[in-house]
Formats: sequence, C-alpha cells, structure tokens
Amino acid sequence: MQQRVSSTREIGKTGLAVTPICVGTSALGSFPAQYGYEVDEEAALATLRRVLAGPFNFLDTSNEYGNGGDSERRIGAALAEKGGLPAGLVLATKVDPLPGSSDFSGDRVRRSVEESLTRLRLQKLQLVYLHDPEKMTFKEGVAPGGAVEALVKLRDEGVIGFLGVAGGPIDLMLQYLATEVFDAVISHNRFTLVDQTAEPLMDDAKRRNVGFVNAAPYGGGMLVKGPDAVPTYCYAPASQATIDRVRRMEQLCKAHGVPLAAAALQFSMRDERVTSTIVGMSDPSRIEHTQQLAEQPIPEELWKELEPLAALGRNGA
Repeated sequence: MQQRVSSTREIGKTGLAVTPICVGTSALGSFPAQYGYEVDEEAALATLRRVLAGPFNFLDTSNEYGNGGDSERRIGAALAEKGGLPAGLVLATKVDPLPGSSDFSGDRVRRSVEESLTRLRLQKLQLVYLHDPEKMTFKEGVAPGGAVEALVKLRDEGVIGFLGVAGGPIDLMLQYLATEVFDAVISHNRFTLVDQTAEPLMDDAKRRNVGFVNAAPYGGGMLVKGPDAVPTYCYAPASQATIDRVRRMEQLCKAHGVPLAAAALQFSMRDERVTSTIVGMSDPSRIEHTQQLAEQPIPEELWKELEPLAALGRNGA
C-alpha cells in the first residue's frame, strides 16, 4: 500500500509524529571523501530553507557530519532564520567520539551533546542516537559511567527528550534494544531491494514499540543509477550475483515505466514496520524529486516480480 508523504507515524511510544521520509543531512556538512562532491554553505542553507518549507518534517544529523560539525552548524543557522525549531519539526542528532578518536566514554557523550546544542542553537534535543556503537564493545557501552548511562542521565536531566541507537551490525542493535533504554533505532543498507538482513531488528523493534528508521534505501547509489553506473553496494564492490539481480530489477522497472529509485524508496516506505526512511538531500531540487519518487504509482504486478528477486538477499544468485 502506497504511503502518502504528508502522512505521519509516531516514533514508537515517543509521541513524535514524523513523515515517512526523513531528510538525511550528512552531505550538507560537505563530505567529499564519501560523496565525491563539495556542498558549500550557501548551497546547504538553500537546501535547508527548502526542507523547512515542507513537505517532510523529520531531519536527521550527527555530531560528526561534515568538517567540524558543519551539518549541525548549518542546520542551526537555518533554524535561527526561522526563529528556532518550527512547531511540528522533529530533529534528531547523534553522539559521536571526536573524529579520529575512539573515546566513547560517558564524558565524551556529554561533550558531544553540548557541542550539538551549541551548533544547533537549541536548549534541548528531541531525539539523540548513540551512533555506530560498533566502535566499542557492548560491555563498554553499557558499563557504569559509559555511553548509555550518560545518555540516560541527560534524558533524566531534561537535556534530551528521547534516546535512540544507530548502527550497522544487527546482532549488536538487538542487544541495545534489549536494554529497554531506547525509543528508536536506525539501521542502514540492511533493508533494501538488495538486502533485508535488518528484518529481525525490525520485528524486535515492533514488538518493543520502538521506532524503526531505515537509512540508505538506495544502497549508496546502485538502486538509483543502476548497477552498471554504480557497481557498488554500501560503498563496497558488489558481487556479480548482486549486480545481475539489480540489473534484472532495473529491466522490470523500465518495462513498467517506473524508475528503479522509486521502487527502492517505496520498498522501504510500504513496510508498516518502518516508521520513516532516511534519504540524503544536498540540493533544493532533491526535495521535489524525492517526493515524486515517493508518489510514483507502482503497479502491484511489478511488486510481485520484484519481491522474489529482493528476497534472495545481498549475495543471492
């Protein structure tokens, strides 16, 4: 069932109602090493001004995005132009070690939050994720004085509204959800037309009434431009089996007059376990383009053809 971009779902039991598309802002801090292009201040602000005009009400950023936190800093400048956080907008950020550091201590978490508050020009953060906790062991993360304890204290002090965890390894994310501390979880590149290994996490999040936010529905570009133009998945070379399978998906979409990117985006959006899907946007035109992809009619016949190919998994033949 197609979900309207103006509809909202609550993030678990937080009461925060968000649109099915979440605006990812990693590239807005300018990250050429990953994305291959620069985004200057004015381009970032123009994009953010367009984002704040709608139709999406959910933004995702992080302490580490951009040079010295430029993603947060630029968001803060755009919010200041509006007189602060607009009513109905949900802004999530993440705590990180210092770039190049492995310090994920409780003290570092507190400093990360302080930095985010300053850059975003806010007194309180609505939703803060523990970002990439695979940078430490689970035992370290939940230890006394550690990252999780620091986040809980900041929440109890009223500095943070709700807590999330955002990372890659599914087994590790399941461990963090089992602590019953978190209200939301982000998984990336693991629920797409290519790879659905996040499904155990999605089911667990639903059972716990934790919001599941799905990042990277395009797998780093393969599911936008096709495997011949982008023969990588999650920024690593894709197997020949994956390339062949996505090439077949691309052909099926073309036969139905549907962009591959629309099918990739709506594959995430149409799953009721997904609260919102993060799509990176670094140009004002991306807002309209993403809305078009989200609203592209897709016949049920095409889904019936795509789903068996998707179900084969990342290394399926």
